[in-house]
Amino acid sequence: MRLGTGGLIALIGAIVAVWLHTPLPWMLGPLLFVAISRMASAPVASSANLRYLGQWGIGVSLGLYFTPHVTGVIAQNIWPILAGMLFAVCLGVYGTFVFRKLGGVDLKTAWFSSAIGGASEMTTLSERYGGRADLVASAHSLRILTVVVVIPIALQIWGVIGSDGSLPGPKVVNLSGLAILAALTASSALLAGYLKMPNGWVLGPMFVAMGLTMSGIELSALPDFVSKTGQLLIGWSLGDKFRPGFFRVAPRFLLSVVFCSISSIFLAFCFALALDHMTAIPLATLLLGLAPGGIAEMAITAKVLQLGVPLVTAFQVTRMALVVIITGPLYKYIVVKYCKD
Repeated sequence: MRLGTGGLIALIGAIVAVWLHTPLPWMLGPLLFVAISRMASAPVASSANLRYLGQWGIGVSLGLYFTPHVTGVIAQNIWPILAGMLFAVCLGVYGTFVFRKLGGVDLKTAWFSSAIGGASEMTTLSERYGGRADLVASAHSLRILTVVVVIPIALQIWGVIGSDGSLPGPKVVNLSGLAILAALTASSALLAGYLKMPNGWVLGPMFVAMGLTMSGIELSALPDFVSKTGQLLIGWSLGDKFRPGFFRVAPRFLLSVVFCSISSIFLAFCFALALDHMTAIPLATLLLGLAPGGIAEMAITAKVLQLGVPLVTAFQVTRMALVVIITGPLYKYIVVKYCKD
């Protein structure tokens, strides 16, 4: 019953957002409607399995963009991607300062709240090092919400019109090929989950679909409803993170999260402007690649607005990998040693 109510609210949110011509309607509509309903104590809870299904769909659709030509374009832009990785680390340092000064939390909580990595990974690390896991989880949920809402609306106001010419490798839906593709990518998602890979249900299927597409193996295109359903399920799961009384818990800290998220978007825009003068990558694509959002959310934005899906995905995946790998060691060997709590 709870899942039925939540699914209905998410679908209504998507339909209303489509009717209002909202950017990213199939994700933003469910996200906002479910978040408001959840904070009002309505029975709209999502489930891990539905979230995984949505992530699988998005992961496969992203992987199908990596044709040999697109892979060559990414290879030609390695240095901006590396610069984006370092920029993400700098944003984490900036966020730590903001959360300490404005949010009033301890150093370890501020550090893991500000790292632009996966929410679950950062929450787990904060628990390991004695931080406030509840605040860390809340910070990442609110960061994603802020970025997902602000950037598409800002791009719409900015009047950005997608001009990216990259298309998925497979163009036609082939039922037998689709079945094979689904089996291979679902198996990779299960393996990634078993190995506890960060964002495994996105990255596992994405890497398999990417490998097939890069090799010129085109089993099948994905039906359009798969991508839209994936967006709806991800929006639903994001909205589900906002419990009753969410904004009454540590309001000073949560306000600092909103400030930090918006100012980080501004810093990403400034850095994108700098890179825009040194590369051939469109400014809007650079902004999405550098934005402090999640892989799936920023890639969905790029896909819907036709703003360079493969490049945005490459920026976001490499950033996430670096942050997940170095956040714990940096805290243990540098932050603790040279910073006073």
